[in-house]
Amino acid sequence: MQKEVEVSIPPDFIKNYDFIKNLAAKKIKINPIEINSIKILKRSIDARKQPIYRLRIIAYINESPKESKKIFDYKSVNSKKKLIIIGSGPAGLFAALRAIELGIKPIIFERGKNVRDRRFDLKYLMQEGIVNQDSNYCFGEGGAGTYSDGKLYTRSNKRGNVNRILDILIHHGANEDIRIDSHPHIGSNKLPKIIQNIRNTILSCNGEIHFNSKVTDFLIEQNKMNGVIVNNNSEFLADGIILATGHSARDIYYLFRNRNIKIESKPFSMGVRIEHPQALIDSIQYHSKERHTNLPASSYNLTCQVDNKGVYSFCMCPGGIIIPASTQNNELVLNGMSVSKRNSPFANSGLVVEVNENDWNHLNSHGVFAGLEFQKEIESKAFSLGGENQIAPAQRITDFAKNRLSNNLPKSSYIPGTKAVIMEEVFPKQIVKSLKKSLFVFNKKMKGYFTKEAQILAVESRTSSPLRIPRDKETFMHPQIIGLFPSGEGAGYAGGIVSAAIDGEKCCENAIKFINQN
Repeated sequence: MQKEVEVSIPPDFIKNYDFIKNLAAKKIKINPIEINSIKILKRSIDARKQPIYRLRIIAYINESPKESKKIFDYKSVNSKKKLIIIGSGPAGLFAALRAIELGIKPIIFERGKNVRDRRFDLKYLMQEGIVNQDSNYCFGEGGAGTYSDGKLYTRSNKRGNVNRILDILIHHGANEDIRIDSHPHIGSNKLPKIIQNIRNTILSCNGEIHFNSKVTDFLIEQNKMNGVIVNNNSEFLADGIILATGHSARDIYYLFRNRNIKIESKPFSMGVRIEHPQALIDSIQYHSKERHTNLPASSYNLTCQVDNKGVYSFCMCPGGIIIPASTQNNELVLNGMSVSKRNSPFANSGLVVEVNENDWNHLNSHGVFAGLEFQKEIESKAFSLGGENQIAPAQRITDFAKNRLSNNLPKSSYIPGTKAVIMEEVFPKQIVKSLKKSLFVFNKKMKGYFTKEAQILAVESRTSSPLRIPRDKETFMHPQIIGLFPSGEGAGYAGGIVSAAIDGEKCCENAIKFINQN
């Protein structure tokens, strides 16, 4: 017999199997000896008072768990039909895996390098401040998530099967804890190996992956996309095309414009990276001067409305570092990341404000590209104020609130370095006003959040794409171009690793349905 039960565990005993087993037995009202085994289904931390772990477990009473069956059995694809996938981020990779399951050969074109070679460009970027425009924190095998944290938390349950995505990651080497943690996280030190394993699955099943292969044009005839041109000279044909290029592939948006293919403007968010000492966040969240050794670095999730605009924390990285996520040498873009142990002495998060056409009406001559031009304008200002080599404009939040230059700045995890500026020189007044007001609102929710120990760095501007590539709700195909299936963050239909992976799978299923009907 199996019995599902919820128990609360003090941090001292979270690794004590017998304690958990005995507690479950007490809850079920049976003798502990009757429980042959327990399995944790979900694990979360309740820190409203003194932090405790809440577990949902299955107790196996007078029986043993059955051995789990192998869920995924990828087999070689021999079909002559081909599906081109542009981009090897989560949308592209999971689309390729799904294509293999459905018997269609996937061919991925990735403008950047594989995860191993990509590391050298990231090291050079961090140390010298020089951006490789095709190999950076946004472009390359695995996409933006590979080297910028690997958080798997999503609210996309209504969009698809989240557990299926997690199981695929586990199948390719992720720790099984991602299946049970309420806010699962892999870590930027472990994701590259998982991405390599996914690549090996695709290649072993007769799929193809081409690195350093930038799609520079489309092969379109009578409004049907038949293939792509790579690196300006090589033509490749296929029966369907999935576009999964991520939120920073601006050249693809310009290609759409040059080809008179429909594209739409959309709101997005923009702001800063805010950085606190991790010990301070721990003391606020865990109500203790020191964090228990069995508790992870604490996180937070903050949101409020200021003057009819949403302001919220984004991509919070406990025990993490701030990184340069720029894709051009004349811009400055920041993001956050952390390794699996989350053991940096700093906590950072995006602190962003919703922006829309009212914020970029001075750029309306650019049409649907006005939001993109606004994004570029702010990134260029941040770069200019930093000086050079990806140095980030920064300000203590206590000085930010009073609009004064910081005489000195706290230590930061941001390796290229920081420079004291007044943030009003970076952002329009409305964004500055909203950010300032939010700090005091959030300080009421987390007493101690507003402190001279915290600073903000500019600019966090790639929360999502400022453009959307339209598609039919039923077929997922572009309404104007037959055979083109826009997917993931870059198309405006996802916001993170898991949601992008789900969207990639769905796009693939619809693309293959189209392929098999034609």
